[in-house]
Amino acid sequence: MQIDFGVSTSQGRVRTSNEDSYAADLANRLFLVADGMGGHAAGEIASRMAATAVEQFVAGERTVAGSLGELLLRAAQAANSRIYDAQCHKPELSGMGSTLTALALSDSTYHIAHVGDSRAYLLRAGVLDQLTRDHSLVWHLFENGMLGKDELSSHPQKNLITRSIGPHLNVEVDIECGEAHEGDTFLLCSDGLTDVLSDEDLRQKLSNADASPQQLGDDLVREANARGGPDNITVIVIRIRPDR
Repeated sequence: MQIDFGVSTSQGRVRTSNEDSYAADLANRLFLVADGMGGHAAGEIASRMAATAVEQFVAGERTVAGSLGELLLRAAQAANSRIYDAQCHKPELSGMGSTLTALALSDSTYHIAHVGDSRAYLLRAGVLDQLTRDHSLVWHLFENGMLGKDELSSHPQKNLITRSIGPHLNVEVDIECGEAHEGDTFLLCSDGLTDVLSDEDLRQKLSNADASPQQLGDDLVREANARGGPDNITVIVIRIRPDR
């Protein structure tokens, strides 16, 4: 399996800082996006701690026997403990937290660890699937038929998430897995992208086979900013190509 990827991030056109963080570790086939929350720069601290903790944990444990799903679960729990401990020792960081959407690839499978409302998508044979479910109030309303998916980004409580890394001693982590095929394109992104671009917008952009993953990521961020850029935007595009 050969992997190409691109990363693009922007603070957007409204926010004065970027509280998103990411990791892209090709050697360990690990990619992740984290979107922080909390006042006085705590969000930026939380997302960076989450990204660093997961990247370090996976790098240290990847060769240990066990499933990728179990590895990602333990990595997410380690990140949660690190952030929780930090705010216990520094009251000014109280309440800080972060989303986490992490993708790890093997030769034939993908595994995802997910907490919060950042997202993972898979484009395969022209069809775009959202691989994660948002841990948010509006997603709960959507799943119960009380909102349409196109209404999520305009709801006044769209930013109220129900699960995050760090605020509590324990965290529930969603683990998703599936087969990885040649030609697959994965997208990891913070909600600064999906609040302004629809799934169809994403599908059309990602379907440009002539563009590199870096070009696709840059184009997605550029388009989000063109539509107002109300939030931080972070995008990782990962494409699997045939072995040469």
